[in-house]
Amino acid sequence: MPDVSGDPHTDHDRETAKVLRAYFDGPRLTAMPRPGRKRQVVLEHLVVQFEPGVHYSEASVNMVLQAAHPDVAALRRYLVDAGLMDRAHGEYWRSGGWVDV
Repeated sequence: MPDVSGDPHTDHDRETAKVLRAYFDGPRLTAMPRPGRKRQVVLEHLVVQFEPGVHYSEASVNMVLQAAHPDVAALRRYLVDAGLMDRAHGEYWRSGGWVDV
């Protein structure tokens, strides 16, 4: 196994995993962190459930987010405010976050 100590990608992955463990119980979001780096990690984790380039109705977005937390209106707003999703004319689409290629 290669030595990854000091590797910034590995350190980032560890920090991300630590934040996700602190705020999720399985798929459920147990608390929303205050604005900042931890909230961004949580939101980036949530937004990967949406395909880039696909437009979703508000009801569809709600169904996906409901699996994580009952306050879907707040989650939608946080995702838009963080630049991870955009909305117009009753539709939402992913506009940020990392993408697996």
